[in-house]
Amino acid sequence: MSTGSGDRYGRDVLASPRRREPRYRLVPAERGLVVEDAASGYCGAVVGFEKSYDGLFVRLEDRHGATRIFAMRPAAFLIDGEPVTLERPTPAASAPSDQRTASGSRKAPVSRARVARASRLFVEGVHDATLVERVWGDDLRAEGVVVQSLDGLDNLARALVDFEPSPTQRAGVLVDHLVSGSKEERLTQSLGPHVLVGGHPYIDVWQAVKPASVGIEQWPTIPRGTDWKTGICAALRWGSPSDGWRRVLAGVRDYRDIEVPLLRSVEELIDFVTAAPE
Repeated sequence: MSTGSGDRYGRDVLASPRRREPRYRLVPAERGLVVEDAASGYCGAVVGFEKSYDGLFVRLEDRHGATRIFAMRPAAFLIDGEPVTLERPTPAASAPSDQRTASGSRKAPVSRARVARASRLFVEGVHDATLVERVWGDDLRAEGVVVQSLDGLDNLARALVDFEPSPTQRAGVLVDHLVSGSKEERLTQSLGPHVLVGGHPYIDVWQAVKPASVGIEQWPTIPRGTDWKTGICAALRWGSPSDGWRRVLAGVRDYRDIEVPLLRSVEELIDFVTAAPE
């Protein structure tokens, strides 16, 4: 039998290559490049990068000067409607200038303080509130958002009853050690549509500060049953927890000293409590 070009049986169909997955254009994420996050629709210009244990993130700035970070996954962004994969350019983008806040947002022109919004951001304790103020204070004042310490997550239910969340009075809740099966997860379930819970996996907000920023290689592991802050200070010879906290806070200059999970949570909570009522 002939195996010429006219013979439909002359070619081994099993030898055909498998269908390949679509390949998306690689685009260097140069500073100022405007892209859209395909999942959320957030559109902004590239202003920086963040590294975490789960990958590389790009920081985008919207037209209002606010910033958010997004994971640099394949085809996660759109340019003129085309799905693309961002890659970090070489050399790396320059650090934020003096015209940016500690959170990485563009500084707003000096103006009178904004009247406080009805919506509020709740945090577990004084250290959480102080750290949020250190990094996001300028943004919170510009938006009129008040941060309130719960003095312990056990007080959350009562605080929300008193606060009475509503479409025009939203509550954002920042939670330490928000992991599956934890007490924190149990206390923050089914809080209603006007409450958003954001958290990070670290035992305490101290641990959300990058080790290098406080002059250590890594945060020590503390045995169960030992107060975490007391154990940390003993292991690092930092003195009392008050002494340790001063070291931690002194190591935080801006968002680059903070781990990505905390950055993402706080920025999502700020977006939630400042969003216009639907």
